[in-house]
Amino acid sequence: MSHANNAFVPLSIAVLTVSDTRNEETDSSGRYLTDALTEAGHRLAEKVIVKDDKYAIRALVSRWIAGPEVQVVLITGGTGFTSRDTTPDAVLPLLDTQIDGFGELFRHITYQELGTSTVQSRAVGGLANRTAVFCMPGSTGACRTGWSKILLEQLDARHKPCNFVMHLGSA
Repeated sequence: MSHANNAFVPLSIAVLTVSDTRNEETDSSGRYLTDALTEAGHRLAEKVIVKDDKYAIRALVSRWIAGPEVQVVLITGGTGFTSRDTTPDAVLPLLDTQIDGFGELFRHITYQELGTSTVQSRAVGGLANRTAVFCMPGSTGACRTGWSKILLEQLDARHKPCNFVMHLGSA
Protein backbone atom coordinates (compact mmCIF):
# COMPACT_ATOMS: atom_id res chain seq x y z
CA MET A 1 0.00 0.00 0.00
CA SER A 2 1.38 3.41 -0.94
CA HIS A 3 1.63 6.03 1.77
CA ALA A 4 2.08 8.82 -0.75
CA ASN A 5 -0.55 11.19 -2.05
CA ASN A 6 -0.67 12.53 -5.58
CA ALA A 7 -1.13 16.14 -4.49
CA PHE A 8 1.31 18.49 -2.75
CA VAL A 9 0.19 19.37 0.79
CA PRO A 10 1.63 22.67 2.06
CA LEU A 11 2.75 22.30 5.67
CA SER A 12 2.99 24.91 8.40
CA ILE A 13 6.64 24.93 9.48
CA ALA A 14 8.33 26.79 12.35
CA VAL A 15 12.06 27.55 12.28
CA LEU A 16 14.13 27.88 15.44
CA THR A 17 17.74 29.05 15.44
CA VAL A 18 19.59 28.20 18.63
CA SER A 19 22.55 30.54 19.09
CA ASP A 20 24.23 32.74 21.65
CA THR A 21 25.68 35.00 18.95
CA ARG A 22 23.36 35.19 15.93
CA ASN A 23 20.68 37.76 15.28
CA GLU A 24 18.27 38.23 12.36
CA GLU A 25 20.99 39.86 10.25
CA THR A 26 23.58 37.13 10.81
CA ASP A 27 21.30 34.08 10.93
CA SER A 28 22.14 32.61 7.53
CA SER A 29 21.04 29.10 8.55
CA GLY A 30 17.58 30.16 9.72
CA ARG A 31 17.23 32.36 6.65
CA TYR A 32 18.21 29.44 4.40
CA LEU A 33 15.57 27.19 5.99
CA THR A 34 12.81 29.80 5.75
CA ASP A 35 13.66 30.51 2.10
CA ALA A 36 13.89 26.81 1.23
CA LEU A 37 10.62 25.81 2.87
CA THR A 38 8.66 28.66 1.27
CA GLU A 39 10.27 27.99 -2.10
CA ALA A 40 9.07 24.38 -1.77
CA GLY A 41 5.49 25.64 -1.23
CA HIS A 42 5.21 25.33 2.55
CA ARG A 43 4.13 28.11 4.96
CA LEU A 44 6.41 29.69 7.54
CA ALA A 45 4.49 29.55 10.82
CA GLU A 46 7.08 31.43 12.88
CA LYS A 47 10.83 32.04 12.98
CA VAL A 48 12.59 32.58 16.30
CA ILE A 49 16.16 32.87 17.55
CA VAL A 50 16.81 31.76 21.15
CA LYS A 51 19.94 31.50 23.26
CA ASP A 52 21.35 28.02 23.72
CA ASP A 53 19.41 27.34 26.90
CA LYS A 54 17.79 23.94 27.35
CA TYR A 55 14.70 25.30 29.10
CA ALA A 56 14.10 28.19 26.70
CA ILE A 57 14.36 25.78 23.76
CA ARG A 58 12.07 23.26 25.43
CA ALA A 59 9.46 25.90 26.30
CA LEU A 60 9.24 27.21 22.74
CA VAL A 61 9.19 23.77 21.09
CA SER A 62 6.58 22.64 23.63
CA ARG A 63 4.34 25.55 22.64
CA TRP A 64 4.68 24.68 18.96
CA ILE A 65 3.95 20.98 19.40
CA ALA A 66 1.05 21.58 21.81
CA GLY A 67 -1.17 23.34 19.28
CA PRO A 68 -2.40 22.52 15.81
CA GLU A 69 -0.85 25.56 14.10
CA VAL A 70 2.60 24.01 13.53
CA GLN A 71 3.10 20.68 11.79
CA VAL A 72 6.90 20.71 11.52
CA VAL A 73 9.65 22.31 13.61
CA LEU A 74 13.07 22.81 12.05
CA ILE A 75 15.81 23.62 14.56
CA THR A 76 19.31 24.73 13.62
CA GLY A 77 22.14 24.94 16.13
CA GLY A 78 23.12 23.51 19.48
CA THR A 79 23.69 19.94 18.31
CA GLY A 80 27.41 19.65 19.03
CA PHE A 81 29.30 18.46 22.11
CA THR A 82 30.18 21.66 23.96
CA SER A 83 28.58 22.44 27.31
CA ARG A 84 26.44 25.07 25.55
CA ASP A 85 25.06 22.62 22.94
CA THR A 86 21.76 21.60 24.55
CA THR A 87 19.29 21.30 21.68
CA PRO A 88 19.00 17.47 21.66
CA ASP A 89 18.83 17.45 25.47
CA ALA A 90 15.97 19.95 25.32
CA VAL A 91 14.03 18.23 22.56
CA LEU A 92 14.40 14.48 23.16
CA PRO A 93 12.20 14.39 26.31
CA LEU A 94 9.38 16.03 24.31
CA LEU A 95 9.27 13.39 21.57
CA ASP A 96 6.69 10.60 21.48
CA THR A 97 8.74 8.75 18.88
CA GLN A 98 12.32 9.31 17.83
CA ILE A 99 13.03 9.12 14.09
CA ASP A 100 16.40 7.38 14.38
CA GLY A 101 16.80 7.26 10.62
CA PHE A 102 16.97 11.05 10.34
CA GLY A 103 20.13 11.38 12.42
CA GLU A 104 21.62 8.24 10.89
CA LEU A 105 20.99 9.39 7.33
CA PHE A 106 22.13 12.94 8.10
CA ARG A 107 25.46 11.62 9.44
CA HIS A 108 25.83 9.21 6.51
CA ILE A 109 25.38 12.01 4.00
CA THR A 110 27.65 14.43 5.87
CA TYR A 111 30.33 11.75 6.21
CA GLN A 112 30.65 11.92 2.45
CA GLU A 113 31.06 15.72 2.74
CA LEU A 114 33.09 16.10 5.97
CA GLY A 115 34.59 12.72 6.76
CA THR A 116 34.76 11.55 10.35
CA SER A 117 33.94 15.00 11.77
CA THR A 118 30.30 14.04 11.28
CA VAL A 119 30.43 11.88 14.42
CA GLN A 120 30.29 15.12 16.41
CA SER A 121 26.78 15.88 15.12
CA ARG A 122 23.88 15.06 17.39
CA ALA A 123 21.28 15.70 14.67
CA VAL A 124 17.98 14.13 15.76
CA GLY A 125 14.40 13.94 14.60
CA GLY A 126 11.13 12.75 16.03
CA LEU A 127 7.38 13.08 16.32
CA ALA A 128 5.51 14.76 19.17
CA ASN A 129 1.74 15.25 19.17
CA ARG A 130 1.63 14.69 15.38
CA THR A 131 4.32 17.36 14.89
CA ALA A 132 7.66 16.47 13.29
CA VAL A 133 10.73 17.98 14.94
CA PHE A 134 14.16 17.97 13.29
CA CYS A 135 17.36 19.25 14.93
CA MET A 136 20.28 20.06 12.65
CA PRO A 137 23.70 21.61 13.22
CA GLY A 138 23.99 25.39 13.03
CA SER A 139 25.97 25.75 9.82
CA THR A 140 24.15 26.78 6.68
CA GLY A 141 25.78 23.87 4.86
CA ALA A 142 24.35 21.42 7.39
CA CYS A 143 20.89 22.95 7.00
CA ARG A 144 21.21 22.73 3.23
CA THR A 145 22.15 19.05 3.53
CA GLY A 146 19.30 18.26 5.93
CA TRP A 147 16.73 20.10 3.85
CA SER A 148 17.73 19.27 0.30
CA LYS A 149 18.85 15.69 0.82
CA ILE A 150 16.29 14.48 3.38
CA LEU A 151 13.48 16.80 4.42
CA LEU A 152 12.45 18.23 1.05
CA GLU A 153 11.29 14.78 -0.05
CA GLN A 154 10.08 13.52 3.31
CA LEU A 155 7.87 16.59 3.83
CA ASP A 156 6.26 16.18 0.40
CA ALA A 157 3.08 14.08 0.29
CA ARG A 158 3.91 13.07 -3.29
CA HIS A 159 7.15 11.33 -2.32
CA LYS A 160 6.91 7.56 -2.71
CA PRO A 161 6.92 5.00 -1.30
CA CYS A 162 6.40 6.94 1.95
CA ASN A 163 6.83 10.31 3.63
CA PHE A 164 6.11 12.03 6.95
CA VAL A 165 3.05 13.99 5.84
CA MET A 166 0.61 11.22 6.71
CA HIS A 167 1.89 11.24 10.31
CA LEU A 168 1.31 14.95 10.85
CA GLY A 169 -1.70 16.83 12.17
CA SER A 170 -3.55 19.26 9.97
CA ALA A 171 -3.04 22.98 10.42
